[in-house]
Formats: sequence, C-alpha cells, structure tokens
Amino acid sequence: MDELDSALVRMLQEDGRRTNREMAEALGIAPSTCLERVRSLRQRGVLTGYHADVDLASLGRGLQAVIAVRVRPPTRSVIEAFQAFLEDMPEVVSIFVLTGNDDFLVHVAVRDTDHLHALVLDKLTKRPELADVRTSVVYGHLRRKVITPL
Repeated sequence: MDELDSALVRMLQEDGRRTNREMAEALGIAPSTCLERVRSLRQRGVLTGYHADVDLASLGRGLQAVIAVRVRPPTRSVIEAFQAFLEDMPEVVSIFVLTGNDDFLVHVAVRDTDHLHALVLDKLTKRPELADVRTSVVYGHLRRKVITPL
C-alpha cells in the first residue's frame, strides 16, 4: 500500500459511488491509472465490496443492544452451529466470535424493548448449548467511516 492506494481506499470509504473520473481528477492522475489501482486493490483483497449505510431507526429498528453469550461445551462444532444460528436471525447486525469469558458478542437492532426481551427469552435461551447470556442496551454507536492503514 503506497500513498496513492491509501488515498483511493479513503476516498471510496467516504463515498463508494464516486466515479473513477472524479477520483482521478481529485488525485491528479490519469483515469486509466486510477482504474488499474482500484482493480489491483480489489484483486489483493483490500477492497472487499461496496455498500450503503442505512439508518436503523428508519427501518423500524431503533433499539440496539450487544449480547454477550457463552456456549457449552466450547467445541468447534458447537461454536460453528451457534454462529450459523445467529447468522440466520434478521435482528443480528454483526457477530464477534471471541476468546476469553464470552464466546460471542452479538450486535442486534430491534423495534423496542419488548422485541429485545422476546429475542433473548424466546430465541436465544431456547438453545441447549447456551450457558450464559448478558444483554446491554446501546445508547450510542460510533463507527469510523474511514479506516486507514497503520
């Protein structure tokens, strides 16, 4: 990653709909050079896709929570099966598989506290491998829009 690659990655993170011509002009390079650099970033796996940010509240999912989960026994098959179960839940925004006391941190976005309560009691705690669950309501979620190389 050189300075040009870093600049392209930053620009695409700020606005993934920016055209090749706009980026080339902003960086003072030829459009063909810009296009080749972006292709190279995709081929090297630096750029993995493009997406649109959405406002969860606008989708009727104004309450977010982080749920810490322990499963038992902590075997590969149990962890993989539980992760697959979580991936199929529409309320789940992201899943972190961890070491330490908890096996998972699950970020969910739901309608309200009743929906959150039902999710935890009716879906999660029905799983036989669930050993412990702790839920924390999210007051605010700050996420960096641009991640720079270290």
